[in-house]
Amino acid sequence: MAGRGMVSDKGGTRAEFYEHKITSYFIFACIVAALGGSLFGYDLGISGGVTSMDYFLKEFFPEVYKRKQEHLTETDYCKYDSQILTLFTSSLYFAALISTFLASHVTRNSGRRASILWGALSFVVGSVINAGALNIAMLVIGRCFLGVGIGFGNQAVPLYLSEMAPAKIRGSINQLFQLTTCLGVFIANFINNATEKHTWGWRLSLGLAAVPATLMFIGGIFLPETPNSLVEQGRLEEGRRVLEKVRGTKNVEAEFQDLVEASEAAKAIKHPFRNLLKRKNRPQLIIGALGIPAFQQLTGNNSILFYAPVIFQSLGFGSSASLWSSTITGGIPIIATLISMAFVDKYGRRAFFLEAGTEMIICMVAVAITLALKFGQGVELPKGIGIFLVIMICIFVLAYGRSWGPLGWLVPSELFPLETRSAGQSMVVCVNMFFTALVAQCFLVSLCYLRYGIFLLFAALIGIMTCFIYFLLPETKQVPIEEVHLLWRKHWLWKSYCEPEDQLNDGLL
Repeated sequence: MAGRGMVSDKGGTRAEFYEHKITSYFIFACIVAALGGSLFGYDLGISGGVTSMDYFLKEFFPEVYKRKQEHLTETDYCKYDSQILTLFTSSLYFAALISTFLASHVTRNSGRRASILWGALSFVVGSVINAGALNIAMLVIGRCFLGVGIGFGNQAVPLYLSEMAPAKIRGSINQLFQLTTCLGVFIANFINNATEKHTWGWRLSLGLAAVPATLMFIGGIFLPETPNSLVEQGRLEEGRRVLEKVRGTKNVEAEFQDLVEASEAAKAIKHPFRNLLKRKNRPQLIIGALGIPAFQQLTGNNSILFYAPVIFQSLGFGSSASLWSSTITGGIPIIATLISMAFVDKYGRRAFFLEAGTEMIICMVAVAITLALKFGQGVELPKGIGIFLVIMICIFVLAYGRSWGPLGWLVPSELFPLETRSAGQSMVVCVNMFFTALVAQCFLVSLCYLRYGIFLLFAALIGIMTCFIYFLLPETKQVPIEEVHLLWRKHWLWKSYCEPEDQLNDGLL
């Protein structure tokens, strides 16, 4: 369905009358909000690097350090198998999972900007605690504060970007979140490379997380609220003024009326989480709230980013070599995201999901076969095989970085109507963080016991999720965000769930 000339529930056609210009006000708002992605990305990059640093392991995980030294130049799937070590990483994601429900309440009632500010503040606190940690308990407490920051930020930022962006460029603008996530990973890897040789290096790596969070908090003070949120809060005149300023034109009547109508529908919903379970919202629940955020983590990509230094050391690379290898894999997603930003609003979301999914399956199978044939306990990995594995992982990350990485946040933020948008995004973050924590907690032990089979498992899961997209997701490119719900009425499966309420009982079944 095209993104213009659609018929609204009120019977009019408004999307074709939307107007916009790219203004400095709009650019400032998007850049500041997108810094939320850098918090997530910096942690992704820092965590894996810090957990492979000798001084960090000696201070907090001496058994892992001893095991590492015993197999320093040899391959060993189980070198880093420690549930306490992985708890250091995954505790953040469990905290983010829980905090996102509070974030939903704040986002809906106080606005997207309030959640962004609270998220930045919590992240600063967590960074300071981690930098000064004296024991594992302090590390975990600090990680929990970081998790609250990410829970709030990841809940609000994708919504903020999608609501601020004009329909024709919403895909590119929303992917600023993924771009800053990738930049955070990339910068974090360089910082790890610079600090790994110093006894205090891990403290600096963890403490510098406060820098992007501070920038986001200061910028957030001057950040405008989205017109959608202002209208939802009943601040109609202010909402219209912000919409005019963001769009760079006074001629916003058509878009503003769509926001008002969506707000009227939202106000009728007293229990948005319960409303998500209604039959008419089944497509958004299954695709946006459950399927895509779960599958995004089950690709295995974030596990590779978490533990890239650990993986490369387990494959026989030295400590410095593994950090530089992981820096390369951290830089590739930046290129991939730029590719996606440039073309996602032209070729659509489905095309990127399907093409990249096929590529990712091939890479995972190639890695699994190579490890099965060439990788054994106590045997040093040949240099040529090591290079091949790094190349395969890079191609995999490039494919993920232009598909499931950015689109895993973009598409869910597009699917929910205003009345369930905040609750829906909380479900997205909750499911995403649950599977992030689950995979983070289980990946190293799975690598230890499943060995190369873990990569075949990821390949099979990517095959399932590619079919999921092919059969269930309609194309959303250039469709105004308040009209996306109309797509379900023409879908071969979902149209039966979207019958008018006078024809179908809008119940829970």
